[in-house]
Amino acid sequence: MEESDILTLVQQAKTIGVVGMQDETRSDRPAFAIPQQLLRRGYEVFPVNPKIRSSLGRKAYTRVSELPIRVDILDVFRRAEHIPQLTSEVLALDKDKRPRAVWLQSGITPPESEARLSAEGIAVVSDRCLGVYAARVKR
Repeated sequence: MEESDILTLVQQAKTIGVVGMQDETRSDRPAFAIPQQLLRRGYEVFPVNPKIRSSLGRKAYTRVSELPIRVDILDVFRRAEHIPQLTSEVLALDKDKRPRAVWLQSGITPPESEARLSAEGIAVVSDRCLGVYAARVKR
């Protein structure tokens, strides 16, 4: 994606599902701090992590398929080896439940998963921090 397209995506997004989000017991981790920042900036954040019950006062969902709405961005805090399985989970969703974009954090660039998601019309942003981009746009 072009830089201007990424900024537009972040500007227009309202809802963000966060796969691998941490809770307050791990507040020093980016998987907590960045969603906290997004929440403060006015985004609606949906935690997805089977190991926690809630985070930032919100119920945590076990799987992406449990999210109650279609999110604009699915922000992923998982290691690269977990991305193919997550890609399969996203593509198994009904088309009207799939996220508009999948955001893979810094250091994560799985070309096969990117190609699979893109082929299905899902925008992919890889190897970038959503928190950095959210700080650059006005809401």
